[in-house]
Amino acid sequence: MTGVPAFIIAGTRSGCGKTTVSLGIMAALVRRGLVVQPYKCGPDFIDPTLHREICGRVSRNLDLRMCGPEWTRECFHRNLAGADAAVVEGVMGMFDGGAGSAAALAKHLSIPVLLVVEVNSQAESAAAVIKGFTELDPEVKIAGVVLNRIASESHLRLVREAVETHCRTEILGAIPANAGVAMPSRHLGLHLGPEQGLDRKWQKQAADLVEEHLDLDRLLAAAARPSASKRTPGAGIKRRKKIAVARDRAFCFYYQDNLDLLATAGAELCCFSPLADNKLPAGADALYLGGGYPELFAAGLAANRAMREEIKRFCLAGGICLAECGGFMYLCETVEDAEGGKHEMAGLFPAAARMEKRLVSLGYRRARLAAPCFLGDAGDEIGGHEFHYSGITPMPEEVERIFLSSGSPGYRIKNTVAGYVHLHFGSNPKAADWFSRR
Repeated sequence: MTGVPAFIIAGTRSGCGKTTVSLGIMAALVRRGLVVQPYKCGPDFIDPTLHREICGRVSRNLDLRMCGPEWTRECFHRNLAGADAAVVEGVMGMFDGGAGSAAALAKHLSIPVLLVVEVNSQAESAAAVIKGFTELDPEVKIAGVVLNRIASESHLRLVREAVETHCRTEILGAIPANAGVAMPSRHLGLHLGPEQGLDRKWQKQAADLVEEHLDLDRLLAAAARPSASKRTPGAGIKRRKKIAVARDRAFCFYYQDNLDLLATAGAELCCFSPLADNKLPAGADALYLGGGYPELFAAGLAANRAMREEIKRFCLAGGICLAECGGFMYLCETVEDAEGGKHEMAGLFPAAARMEKRLVSLGYRRARLAAPCFLGDAGDEIGGHEFHYSGITPMPEEVERIFLSSGSPGYRIKNTVAGYVHLHFGSNPKAADWFSRR
């Protein structure tokens, strides 16, 4: 069969073990010598870092709601190049998210679903759950199910007999409750890959778990076989702009496709650390301050006064800067951490950022530009996503609202555009083109 074996791993709900199963399958395939291309359904930044730790390839976000069907399909097929298998991790429950759900993505890409079902504290009732999930939408092809958190052999027997009696789907795996492979979490989700510690020991345990308790060969046999498309060429475009990208432990949330689109449009990208560096990269024409965890590293950011002041001077001199979420917090006057300590930041925007005990905002956004800027013309829209536990004190009315969305607005001072929304240029590639040359 031609093409790359591909499937999506979905769950009945968040917390059912979907990420652990996904990483275990990736680790097992890599151990078999396969080149695995990982993907993440939805706008998540953290799971892709875990995928990359396992697979050694950049995990791509596939988001129909944020980027639309054409871009999503193209991104999927383009990144199959050079891969022996493709694994897509779903988001929340299989049908959660409507047009952005794992079920919708599976249908759009014509790939089957491996459904992870947590069966602890139930037995025969698991068959009702599986029957509902596998028959709710007949257009979603189910490759099989994985029963997670099996308590004992007798528990497995009860669940298996009920499923075989009432369901048409095949059980491809049953993972014991005491498997010992778990993922810790924190306020914005799982830890990032490099700090999670997915070392060789963890990866071996995860791969062993899958090989012992899941029929990987049957899963691969049930996978779809989509073909890779050619990558979009970036050669032949003269360098337009040198964009300095903040990348360290405090600023680590970027859609890789944003960076790729900027590079394809002719931008030269270079990285710097607001935590460790004293100066911006020489010759930088623009700055990109992404999201992350500035509140966790606020003391270090505050201590680097030289960098804070240089970035403020750059912005006040009219330098182009895009700051998203954590990057926006950094450009405020202060950041208040979870313990109530206040730390000085760059001070470009006359507002203070502070952490709240509850989620402040979550959801997809459409940023509509109110005036021309380096991201597009007035009226242009860019899709994005917002997810944060911090908020800001009221922004003075004299600060321009450069875009409005259903969530937080975007603000502009000179040529700095900042706000809580993480924009995705795949929703409007014109934005990357303008950013690279304006």
